[in-house]
Amino acid sequence: MSQQKRFDPVLIIISSAIFGLLVLMAYLVFSPITMVAVGLGSIVVIIQMITLQRTSKIESRKHFPSAFFIFLLASPIALGVTVGYDTYFTQNSISKAILLWGLTLMFWSTLLFIPLALYSKRREMSIGTITVYPKITVIVPAYNEEKVIDTTIQALIETKYPEKEIILVDDGSKDKTFDIMSRYKKQAKVLQKTNGGKASAINFGLAYSTGEIIVIVDADTIIGRDSLVHLATVFATDKNIAAVAGNVKVRNRNNWLTWCQAIEYVSGIQIARRALDVFGAISVVPGALGSFRKSILEEIGSYHKDTLVEDFDVTLKVLKTKSIIAASTNATAYTEAPESLKSLYKQRKRWYGGNLQVFARHSDALTNPRFGILQKFVFPYMLFSSCIMPFVSFITLGSAIYAGIFGGGGLFVLAMFGIFSALQCMQVALAVRLDNEDPRLVAYGIFLVLGFKQILDILLIGAIFEHLTKRDSVWTSADRVGI
Repeated sequence: MSQQKRFDPVLIIISSAIFGLLVLMAYLVFSPITMVAVGLGSIVVIIQMITLQRTSKIESRKHFPSAFFIFLLASPIALGVTVGYDTYFTQNSISKAILLWGLTLMFWSTLLFIPLALYSKRREMSIGTITVYPKITVIVPAYNEEKVIDTTIQALIETKYPEKEIILVDDGSKDKTFDIMSRYKKQAKVLQKTNGGKASAINFGLAYSTGEIIVIVDADTIIGRDSLVHLATVFATDKNIAAVAGNVKVRNRNNWLTWCQAIEYVSGIQIARRALDVFGAISVVPGALGSFRKSILEEIGSYHKDTLVEDFDVTLKVLKTKSIIAASTNATAYTEAPESLKSLYKQRKRWYGGNLQVFARHSDALTNPRFGILQKFVFPYMLFSSCIMPFVSFITLGSAIYAGIFGGGGLFVLAMFGIFSALQCMQVALAVRLDNEDPRLVAYGIFLVLGFKQILDILLIGAIFEHLTKRDSVWTSADRVGI
């Protein structure tokens, strides 16, 4: 009998500290607004824990946004009414109310995501090993990737798996990508086509695939030696699992910008994505390392060619079938992150513009209850995070600065900033511990509150205005370093 793995007690200690800071924040600003903020956050968590796990054979035919989306839009109105009362009796400022709206969202996300992330970790530790290995086909689409493709291919060849098929697809490159691919014709199927975009390259590779499971790997990605085994292991836990997302990490941690992106990846995957994994509703199966049952890709019509973020689009198509999308944090992939602001801008311009395209294409997921958890929670959460939160962040920051300079609330603002920053760093510490990552990442947690966060918010807002003004988004690639 194998020895049961012991749950890391440090995770419990860090989580307790996070909730302790949250309670301290509520205590410091105790008022009717605080009571409403804490109450709203707690009530929504309780409702979600009940309804998201519950399945119903009869779905409502009425098309209407979910209760969660209504909460996201109504909570600032509720707090606005409350602050009117609070201002009349206690002379507190509107800036304080805006900060407390942030507290509402903080209570909701912390109360929901942290426990679910810990539960996901516990559940992941109980997964056993597999004895039957389904055939896996790995598809690598590439366009002008001569700086990185050789390393990617070598890592795939060295990856441990009993029965794997590697398909390399050159999407009409103008450099030496195809020549480098051709060196590996004995170990892989090497295909070439006219340039048509990443989605068309993947679909082209699918036509030649023979595996039961299809794994997509970006041309700049180095996957872990055991990653394919870990992906297959998760598929084996439930025949209803249609896709499994890998754990993508930044490998070129060379400067402040790449370290910030590293912690962005780790924090997002280990907290928010783990929470979604509990419900079997991962929001994005990443192109860097994503896997699907071939049958589900055939069912949904493979990848859509007219999108800049084919991984997000295909994920939503799978979620619309109400299939399970899981994740494996043990299946690792190391990608190359932009090392300059110019390169980051080019990458995120494509990502954020493409996301808005996909939101528009799948807008029915906001109101159609037949899509299950996608309509109830996942789509509203993604839409709110991408399209509303960037504006909220700047409004909150501006209100805090105004209150500190003109409102006589400098000490209050400093106290709130200190606690928010501490909360963020503690959540980063939890994510780092969950992933057994480099502890130095914790020091960069502050930049997810101030600095790096504002850069991302500006890029998001820019993408929103481009989308609203009907300016077509185009494919842009970050400059390759080739390390």
